[in-house]
Amino acid sequence: MLSLSATQRFTRVVPDDMNFSRYERGDFYDEMISSSGEPHPASRLLAREIEGLPSGELKMRQKAAERALMQAGITFNVYSDNRGVEKTLPFDLIPRIVSGTEWNRLEKGLQQRILALNLFLDDLYHDQKILKDGIIPREVIASSTGFRQQCVGLKPPQGIWCHVTGTDLVRDQTGQILVLEDNIRCPSGVSYVIENRRLMKSLFPEVFSGARIRPVSNYAARLRDMLEFITPDGGTQPRVVVLTPGRYNSAYFEHSFLAQQMGVELVEGSDLVVHEGFVWMRTTSGFERVDVIYRRIDDDFLDPRAFRTDSMLGVPGLMEVYKAGNVALANAPGTGVADDKAVYAYIPRVIRYYLGEEPIIPNVTTYICSEEQDQRYVLEHLGELVVKAANESGGYGMLIGPHSTREQIEEFRRLVIANPRNYIAQPTLSLSRVPTICETNLEGRHVDLRPYILYGRDIFVLPGGLTRVALRKGSLVVNSSQGGGTKDTWVLAETDDSPVPSTAGGGRPPSMVLASPLIPH
Repeated sequence: MLSLSATQRFTRVVPDDMNFSRYERGDFYDEMISSSGEPHPASRLLAREIEGLPSGELKMRQKAAERALMQAGITFNVYSDNRGVEKTLPFDLIPRIVSGTEWNRLEKGLQQRILALNLFLDDLYHDQKILKDGIIPREVIASSTGFRQQCVGLKPPQGIWCHVTGTDLVRDQTGQILVLEDNIRCPSGVSYVIENRRLMKSLFPEVFSGARIRPVSNYAARLRDMLEFITPDGGTQPRVVVLTPGRYNSAYFEHSFLAQQMGVELVEGSDLVVHEGFVWMRTTSGFERVDVIYRRIDDDFLDPRAFRTDSMLGVPGLMEVYKAGNVALANAPGTGVADDKAVYAYIPRVIRYYLGEEPIIPNVTTYICSEEQDQRYVLEHLGELVVKAANESGGYGMLIGPHSTREQIEEFRRLVIANPRNYIAQPTLSLSRVPTICETNLEGRHVDLRPYILYGRDIFVLPGGLTRVALRKGSLVVNSSQGGGTKDTWVLAETDDSPVPSTAGGGRPPSMVLASPLIPH
């Protein structure tokens, strides 16, 4: 739990100009300030609070937040940084605010997308009707590094493949929200959502007392409920564990945080053993059976007998137990095929095919370099586009044409020609911005949003999610490994929620509205 000492609360700093008198909205969609120069209706209370702070107060609270994060050990690891492994994740005090009305639409769109993705994954590993009907070219799936032949015919508990999803959203210059990509293997970042909120409630208690902001503190409870729901034999007291690659993994803080918040064991592969068709955990009092594994290890390293034989991180024989139905894994192996950026381009077709509906949240326009016409366009417009490697993440393997040198553009030209299947391209979006605390004033910085969706007994979307911010002026790259930071995301509450049943066991929900009763902060 983050807390602030009296010294941290009241230490003064050098006066600054932390208000909106000199704030430049620019030619971008601004999440707080409208084109008229006035705050959006959802942001008025916060803007008024910031304007009313004494000179230096906002900067003081920002410094207090940074100290609290350091003391709490909220870190991430950067493998490529030679100066040290562990870093404190940068945090900006000014939150992003989403109106309740807009959030209700996003909830429905995310639920629609996850439902369709789950049906898609189940079809891919069974009948492959979508390929037979020509909705997606068969070679796109066959060449995907995320498609696992070892998972063909698998029947995950309750028929659910994608239990935890982080779907990245962006807002363009017109204000429209678009899906940038899906993260279904081992999406990370939700721990920062929870800790950021705790910090903000310490620093802005007056705003939280006046605004009805939907809570995020119930995520760990919802996560555990979902994991217990997929227990293979329906046991009443299932043993749930979080499987981590270890303390040197970039998201280790999150692994330990979620295990602690759920009240379950954090384990490494060496703590688990397969014996007589079940998974067992070593404890000081002997071996105890494990029923559900929330795995934070990629497929490749999960089981050396099924995937990479040189893996020292996984559990030998785990896939055999899973196939036999004696342990549940979340997320299911094989879900990485839906993370493939080339497959992403077809998801609107996937939604129409399985649900007979138009996507509520559209994709960003995407060019598939393995298709001749698209490749020709991409090669002719490399200096205008964002080009991405299909199976990279964290901001790596990417060209941002307008911000690249001629040499970088020519290098990507060679890469695309040599391996077109591995690349997609998108227009360079003018991402929306949020006011951000800089040295002496407030400046707009580009943001995206990663909401987290749990699919178990129902489809639960955590209100808000992780707002990632490109802290470097003019940068469009929000990833923490590339110099980005985070902001809290405030979703204003409404009261028109109603349940969404799971489609486990067949069928589909009669409505796409979310069950999420308002919980006091």
